[in-house]
Amino acid sequence: MDWVAAIIAYLLGSIPFGYLLVRGFRKQDIRQTGSGNIGATNVIRSGSRWLGILTLLLDLAKGYAAVVIARLLDPRHAVAAGAIGAIAAVFGHVFPIWLKGRGGKGVATALGVFLALAPLAALASLSVFIIITFLTRYVSLASILAAASFPFWVWVAQRALSIHYGSGAVFIASTIAVPAIILIKHRANALRLMRGTEYRFGSKTGKAA
Repeated sequence: MDWVAAIIAYLLGSIPFGYLLVRGFRKQDIRQTGSGNIGATNVIRSGSRWLGILTLLLDLAKGYAAVVIARLLDPRHAVAAGAIGAIAAVFGHVFPIWLKGRGGKGVATALGVFLALAPLAALASLSVFIIITFLTRYVSLASILAAASFPFWVWVAQRALSIHYGSGAVFIASTIAVPAIILIKHRANALRLMRGTEYRFGSKTGKAA
């Protein structure tokens, strides 16, 4: 049933909530605003904070739901099924079939899948994100550091705190693959951060995260 879980998770992840909300409420194509990204940060930058918050929550929820559904479909191998669902959901968000592969960067969806798979580690990464965003106002930098730190937090939770999330190869792969996808999608942001031209959240000019 893993392939069924993967397909369902991919299709869930592919739902472009940011695109749909901005199209439905503002009659605009979010891909023509700011960075062209369909994620919450760019939706907020388009001029609607509440649509951005709703996008964030829905993107998070679809990731969480993808893992839960995958586990229910294969309860005997729940950890592996959930991990497959996690990877598929984030891949779906980044490369949605409905938008011809032009999706978001996967941060909110990744948070959702890992709140289901490894909640304490996910909350630790979320704390990194919040602190870095508060100190620098660079959402992209916060996303990069939160994603990069996630495997470390999984290790801390499992080894130092003796919290058992899973030890199978598929689970371990998901804790590496999903952050890797996020880091790859933030390559351009990393270059702009080094050049000092990256968009700072709340500013009127500059590239969007």
